[in-house]
Amino acid sequence: MNNRGKIVTSLITWRFALVCCLLVLVFITLVARAAYLQVIEPDKAREENAKRTVRVEKLKVQRGMIFDRNGKELAVSVPVVSVYADPLALDKSIAKKVLKTARKNGEDHKALADNEQEMARRKQQWYENELRWRELADVLQIKNSDVDTRLRNDPSRRFVYLKRQVTPAVANYIRQLGLPGIHLLDESKRFYPSGEVTAHILGFTDIDGKGIEGVERLFETALTGAEGKRTIRKDAQGREVQVLSEEQRVEPENIELSIDLRIQAIAYRALKSAVLSYKATSGSAMVVDVKTGEVLAMVNSPSFNPNDMSDAAPYKRRNRAITDLFEPGSTLKPLAVLAGLDYGAIEAQDTVDTYPGWMRLGGSLVQDTRNNGEMTLREILKISSNMGVAKISQMLPKDYMVGLYQKVGFGEDTGTMMVGESSGLFYPNRRWSDFEIATLAYGYAVSASTAQIARLYSLFGSGGVLRPLTILKQTSPPEGERVFAEEDVRAVVEMMESVFERGGTAESVKVDGYRAAGKTGTSKKAIAGGYGDEYVGYFAGIAPVSDPRLAVVVMVNEPGGDVYYGGHTSGPAFAEIMSNALRILNVAPDKERVAYISELGNES
Repeated sequence: MNNRGKIVTSLITWRFALVCCLLVLVFITLVARAAYLQVIEPDKAREENAKRTVRVEKLKVQRGMIFDRNGKELAVSVPVVSVYADPLALDKSIAKKVLKTARKNGEDHKALADNEQEMARRKQQWYENELRWRELADVLQIKNSDVDTRLRNDPSRRFVYLKRQVTPAVANYIRQLGLPGIHLLDESKRFYPSGEVTAHILGFTDIDGKGIEGVERLFETALTGAEGKRTIRKDAQGREVQVLSEEQRVEPENIELSIDLRIQAIAYRALKSAVLSYKATSGSAMVVDVKTGEVLAMVNSPSFNPNDMSDAAPYKRRNRAITDLFEPGSTLKPLAVLAGLDYGAIEAQDTVDTYPGWMRLGGSLVQDTRNNGEMTLREILKISSNMGVAKISQMLPKDYMVGLYQKVGFGEDTGTMMVGESSGLFYPNRRWSDFEIATLAYGYAVSASTAQIARLYSLFGSGGVLRPLTILKQTSPPEGERVFAEEDVRAVVEMMESVFERGGTAESVKVDGYRAAGKTGTSKKAIAGGYGDEYVGYFAGIAPVSDPRLAVVVMVNEPGGDVYYGGHTSGPAFAEIMSNALRILNVAPDKERVAYISELGNES
């Protein structure tokens, strides 16, 4: 073999050796890399694998329902659809269509793709000329320019809402349009069948279904439950191959309120009529079952429609029955009489001398509109005598009088647990003058909500047992605290019947078919430095007297015109609510029975 042959052989051998070395080196590198990924840093490989194969599915739950005490739906969740876009996918899809159009027109689509400015201009032109995009804007009731802005603000985003909570019909129309990058998301929306009638009790939710006010917020955790999660592994074709983990969803609870929708509707209609008739600023009313403390109705006017929050101004959304505080005026006079009986300073048959119709206490004047002379306790409540209850208050120790008002619930919440409830304004630990004790007896020097007055009158109806108010249906009456002897309470309740008699402060108010015990109240509204020219009219009472079942309180705030007394502004609404509510509850009338027994007695 010559030198040339040796050189060729040597070159071939060298090349073969080099290739073998390179193959061995590549193999070693692959093995080392695999070992590094599998042994030294396996988490990264698992993470990359999980990104491509592992998916988490959410098991959604519907928000719980809210019912009244008879099973009527007050708040339900209805299916809706939200429209969202994927701007990145949309941008790519439009680019493909622009290039396809360029190819059909014989243009150099490769050059067009390389020219970013020209591509952007063509995409904008295509987007503006596409009729389906205009249809999308029209059906969503938003401007075409707004759709364009949302989609092109940040093309790198993968999720942009176009419209939340559209109807199924709108969603179906959008689905038929077949627009690229536009998707539909199944959601739910809260719906309130009774609208403004129960708005202040139920409250409302935001667009994401979170409770904002009322019962929706109070029982947010119970109504929401918890979503479940299902972690699975999918293959390249999207088929499920393995279930990695599964978390069961927690079903939400349904809330059953003490509210009776029938009574709620009657109370709202009567209150709204009173507010409109007397051109008042606002009003509130409550109906309480005196045997259980359950709130059967809680209404306010003005109200709002929770299904359409466009006209729900903050002043309309306030639950005035538990938030607004006023001096209750003469509605507290029965409590002053009851305090005298409880302490033993007076007897039910006693009389009180109010001559000469006025008196000075610590330099301040307490007076009636005229000199009524000597009056029975029944007459004091009948004509609502300031002098009568003031004289009684002066017979009692101050500590006892103040402590009793605190004991019946003034200065504390009523127990409803409602969001925003006020505990009122009452300061038992300060020094009280004789005049302040006298004004306390006829409903000043203390501020209370409609709910607190309703709780006080439920105490009268229960025979002296104080129970917390509740907005949840009770299976059995909660144990209350006995505050007064039953015979003393019954005596005061019978005295309160005189309010409806001739010469009483509510002689024109008639509760059809039932004996009612009530009390009117008219108080001036406090302003900085004293009292203004605006009034608050109250009417509070219980019925039927023979076996009390309901306590009703009606408040009308700032009635316009010359008629502002509680007997005129709130009395008719009280009568309408009380008589209709008792009939709904199938409570037997007792007024005719008393008349019949009286006739039998006369015959004998």
